[in-house]
Amino acid sequence: MLYWLADLSDGGGPLNLFRYITVRAGLSFFTALVFGFLFGQPLIDLLRRSQGKGQPIRDDGPESHFAKAGTPTMGGVLILGAISVATLLFARLDNPYVWLVLFTTICYGAIGFVDDYAKVSAGNTKGVPGRVRLVLGFAIALVVALVATWAHPPELSGRLALPFVNEYVLNLSWAFIPFAMVVIVGSANAVNLTDGLDGLAIMPVMIAAGSLGVIAYAVGRTDFTEYLGVHYVPGTGELLIFCAALIGGGLGFLWYNAPPAAVFMGDTGSLALGGGLGTVAVVTKHELVWAIIGGVFVAEALSVIVQVLYFKSTGRRVFLMAPIHHHFEKKGWAEPQVVIRFWIIALILALVGLATLKVR
Repeated sequence: MLYWLADLSDGGGPLNLFRYITVRAGLSFFTALVFGFLFGQPLIDLLRRSQGKGQPIRDDGPESHFAKAGTPTMGGVLILGAISVATLLFARLDNPYVWLVLFTTICYGAIGFVDDYAKVSAGNTKGVPGRVRLVLGFAIALVVALVATWAHPPELSGRLALPFVNEYVLNLSWAFIPFAMVVIVGSANAVNLTDGLDGLAIMPVMIAAGSLGVIAYAVGRTDFTEYLGVHYVPGTGELLIFCAALIGGGLGFLWYNAPPAAVFMGDTGSLALGGGLGTVAVVTKHELVWAIIGGVFVAEALSVIVQVLYFKSTGRRVFLMAPIHHHFEKKGWAEPQVVIRFWIIALILALVGLATLKVR
């Protein structure tokens, strides 16, 4: 929104700084961060008063989690507010990719909000039926995939970029639509599964956002794409502002979510952030690289799938408990150990993902 101030600069003066994506990304980060600090405690107080018993705790979970009873959920509202305000203020609103990513984030956040509300109201962990959530998630992803395919340049529309290969894209044609849908829905639910310990999900989300923000900025510049040998997607640089807002809002939330958490992000935050990042990956044509950068989320989701399928076929379990972070808790790891070690892994995977820009 404030990009128009650059038009008042006549090519000079301090207002001309608004022409630069990096400057607006920095302002977006600090705006979202301040938003989180300003409204975090008032939101927590409101949630605590309105929710009473807070987020229901699983009866079959680790015993250490029972001490968290009464902690309010839906803290993802704080992150979504910070992201929305910062992005709308500093991104170019004539960019379709900005609206597409915001649309996904807010819609998945709405699904998560209804799910959280159902859990808190009923006082159990059931919430909205999983099939209903999946149907709604796929419906949103279908819209996003269609619009992204339309917005991409003709030479990239319906095509899948391969890492480690110079500018080569695989033509999936119509099959790209369901592929993109799976990426977005899978991302949303993978982050949701990861959000099981204080601070566990939000830091890898911020690390992933930083990595995808760099990728979005790089593939949106012809000079960078020519040097790196990657495909050029005009307009994606503006998504750096969304990613910066996510990092700022995430840090503001982490201030209150640090152990012992004063609030949980709930499905409101986890579904929204996962869906938003998945959309960034689709828009920038880095879906496969996103699987590397978000490897922690992939591992969490796979651990649940493997556990369910193996248990149904054999009646036995592969892991002591799924998702896999609970497995390590059951093995005796303290919660901070699990969280920090997963953060380290997330950072390593993000660096590997970024390396794919150059290793070709």
